This record gives sequence, C-alpha cells and structure tokens, in this order.
Amino acid sequence: MSSSPSSTLALAVPPSRLRQGATALVQDPVMLCSLLLLLLLVFMSVGAPLLAQHDPGALTPRARLQGSSTVYWLGTDSLGRDLLARVLYGGRLSITLAVFVSLISVLAGLAIGLAAGYARKLDAPIMRMMDGIMAIPGLLLAVAMVSLGGANILTMVVAIAIPEIPRVARLVRGVVLSVREAPYVEASIGSGTPTLKVLWRHIMPSTINPLVVQATFVCAAAILTEAVLGFLGLGFPPEIPSLGTIIAEGRPFFQRAPWIVLYPGVFLALLILAVNMFGDALRDRLDPRFSRTKKA
Repeated sequence: MSSSPSSTLALAVPPSRLRQGATALVQDPVMLCSLLLLLLLVFMSVGAPLLAQHDPGALTPRARLQGSSTVYWLGTDSLGRDLLARVLYGGRLSITLAVFVSLISVLAGLAIGLAAGYARKLDAPIMRMMDGIMAIPGLLLAVAMVSLGGANILTMVVAIAIPEIPRVARLVRGVVLSVREAPYVEASIGSGTPTLKVLWRHIMPSTINPLVVQATFVCAAAILTEAVLGFLGLGFPPEIPSLGTIIAEGRPFFQRAPWIVLYPGVFLALLILAVNMFGDALRDRLDPRFSRTKKA
C-alpha cells in the first residue's frame, strides 16, 4: 500500500526548534529540574507584591524576632519586619541586577571579542587591556567602584559587569579566531562583502551558543557578588531589601533567631545553584564536543 504525497511531506518536515528544545528538556532531568527551580524562584520574586502580606520596610517593634506563624510565615527580624517579604523583594533585586549585568557583559564582551578576533592589528592591544582588567580581583574592583560611586543600581551594575566583560571577550575572540579561517568566510571576504556584513551573517551566529551559556554563569556570579557586597555593608541602603544585607543584619541574632540568616541564605543558595546547574546542562547540550567527551 503506497503512502500519499501529503503524508510523505509531513514525515519529511523536521521538528521545530521549540519541539526540539522541549524534547531536550524531557531527556535531560538535570536541565529540567534546574529550570523548574529557577522559574519557581523567579516567579516568587517577581510576584513578591502578591505573595508578601506585609510591607518589607514596615517596622513592628512588638513583633521583633518572632518565629514562623500564620501572620509572619518566615518570622520577623530584629526590627519586626516581615522576613518573607524582605527575602522575596531581595531576590527580585538580585535577579534584576543579574539580568542587567549579564546583558551589559555579553553585549560589551561580544563587541570587544569580535573586534579583537577579526582585526589582527587590534588583537594584541585589546587583549592586553582585557588581561589587565582580569588581573584585578573582581570583588576588589566592585568594592572600590561602589565606594566611589555610591550604592545605587547603576553603580552596582557597572561595578559587577566590568570584571565579567574580559571573560566574555576572550570567549568570543576564541570562537572568532576559529571561524575566521573557514572557507565560506574567506570566500565572503574575497567577494568584497563589507566587514560588518561578514561579522553579522557569518561570524556572530557561531558565538550565540557559547554566549548563552556564559550569560548564565555571569548571572550566578552577579547574584553572589551583590550578596557579598551587601553582607560587607557596601550594598544598597538598609531600607532596600537585599539578601546579603538581610544576612548581615541577622548575624548578631543568629543564636536567638537563626531563621533570619537561614531563610535568605537558603534562598540565595538555591538561586545560585539553579542558575549554575542550568548553565552546566545547557553547555552539555549546546557543545557537541563536550557531550562526546562525556559519553566517552
């Protein structure tokens, strides 16, 4: 019995990228679990105004250092503020800052890496500049910039993004150096194609997969750096909830009220763990060489 032409065409149509991504998620339990955990934490943070019953900055001295209850689900801190509201708003601040840091680092690193990898005359000076920035400890550079510029969202984003830009630039440069000598790129250059068009159509698409993976690691590093700055007292003002600031404020009361440190610490650890695990799984999925090495 012969099959109809319509059924033959239907079988020949390759699955869409959305379906391929869904299949990859189902086949990789680590990626699926980490993505679900990350989405849960993001939705909880974004929905903080709906989930939190109290204002994160409202002081209630009579309710200070109370444990979990129907009124305060995660208890209160030393000033009687609702810990659940402060943790959720602090997580939203960390996630927002991490997204901005990741965007700036990826865009700036992409531009610098493309220029260094494609233009041979610019390669040495640009990469020596990147090496100089990488020689400075990222946390130390962030502390210095926040101390000089003040603890505001713009200064924090720039202070955390600058140490990440050289890492992204080196990654992009390595990809460009390997793609630049490809026959189709040389043929495009030989036919007189403008430089920007060569970069856009032939070279930059090869950097998308490693950039997506690197962006997840930058997000995790930004969340951790912001928490460390808040813990050291160099983060946002006390009236703005921050996970690092909440942990620092609860440290003197740890023996009496350990939940002040425990709950924001667990939220921070789960957030960083979910981002890193998703980044690792994404790297395994997008890098065929690493997948083959792992199977072997």
